[in-house]
Amino acid sequence: METKVLTKDFGLDHLYRIGVYLEQGGYRAVKKALTEWKPEQVIDEVKKASLRGRGGAGFPAGLKWSFVPQKTDKPKYLCVNADEGEPGTFKDRSIMAHDPHLLIEGIIIAAYAVGIHTAYIYIRGEYELIARRLEGAIGEAYAKGYLGKNILGIGFDLELYVHRGAGAYICGEETGLLESLEGKRGNPRLKPPFPASVGLFQSPTVINNVETLANVPFIILNGAGWFLERGSPKDGGTRIFGVSGAVNKPGIYELPVGTSLREIIFTHAGGLKPGRALKAVIPGGMSCPIFKADEVDVKMDCDCVAAAGSMLGSGAVIVIDDRTPILDVLSKVAKFYAHESCGQCTPCRLGTSWIHKIVKRMAAGKGRADDVETLVRLSTNIKGRTLCPLGDAAALPVLAIARKFKAELENTMKGNA
Repeated sequence: METKVLTKDFGLDHLYRIGVYLEQGGYRAVKKALTEWKPEQVIDEVKKASLRGRGGAGFPAGLKWSFVPQKTDKPKYLCVNADEGEPGTFKDRSIMAHDPHLLIEGIIIAAYAVGIHTAYIYIRGEYELIARRLEGAIGEAYAKGYLGKNILGIGFDLELYVHRGAGAYICGEETGLLESLEGKRGNPRLKPPFPASVGLFQSPTVINNVETLANVPFIILNGAGWFLERGSPKDGGTRIFGVSGAVNKPGIYELPVGTSLREIIFTHAGGLKPGRALKAVIPGGMSCPIFKADEVDVKMDCDCVAAAGSMLGSGAVIVIDDRTPILDVLSKVAKFYAHESCGQCTPCRLGTSWIHKIVKRMAAGKGRADDVETLVRLSTNIKGRTLCPLGDAAALPVLAIARKFKAELENTMKGNA
């Protein structure tokens, strides 16, 4: 069975309207946090809950909040990363479409905890309907006094805005997002300094993913212990896994952190279509190294997936069957990252372009005997040598495919050397 927390009310009609949300107990967590708890208590509770970021990096949310200086002359900002550009990922879209007030409630609590009075939801430009739904929900929250001046009469102010991006994958990287939000080209910044001290408009900034913040109201209402019981000791709560590809029941599944990848595929997503066998799985979005069919007995939490040689990422599980040529998968990966590289770093700009050219030639039946080794060499020279994580995101899946499916790739090119 699924363990539904964030998604438990998704079937309700008009849940995105504040009246329905309030009927389900909405904004009780805001009232509890703002009227009963001090800001530092909120941060401590989120730390105890081991809420790790749901956007890809898996960094503990409460720890990130605690890095923001409390005493500063500069304004502080909260930026919600709703860009969701990782191929295979669609769980944040579901939260914002069905239950936008849950996100808003998490934003208010996080802002209160860190002493922030201005927040932005940076949403990818293609999410037109969802952006409008968010804007409508924000308007309702203002009308009810949950946003704006003197929230709940405690003297806390918060202004919340929706900012639409232009569909660039690089703007999902936190500093690229900040540059775009400031009206510049979305080129990532060199770190350090980190956004917690020098972020939006050169001021202290918290950047969190949509699903991360949507968990916060449940931690406040039920406590850190309750949240930990639904996950693992170092990675609390549930995760929304978006399963796509060669399964009978693609969709989103909310499950305890630590649920095995095999269970997600064969129990919840209904297994593969008749007559097909599992070939490979990408466990957390296209930037994550691929698993072969015999590697899916892994617990889906940040540490276990990392120990198995990949990343939990955004929880986007892409299932590949035995009828899909691995060269087709490699072609999609190579084309995407060559297109999305911002071009700042030479290894990424040139490396992704060369990888794409080689793979495109291989797919056209003009592969060479040393192409697979060349892909490994190029990817190795990108990995760890770029200004932002896009270089690793481009290199790691290519490396994994080239190494784990070397024989298939070479067999595809036999006679073309």
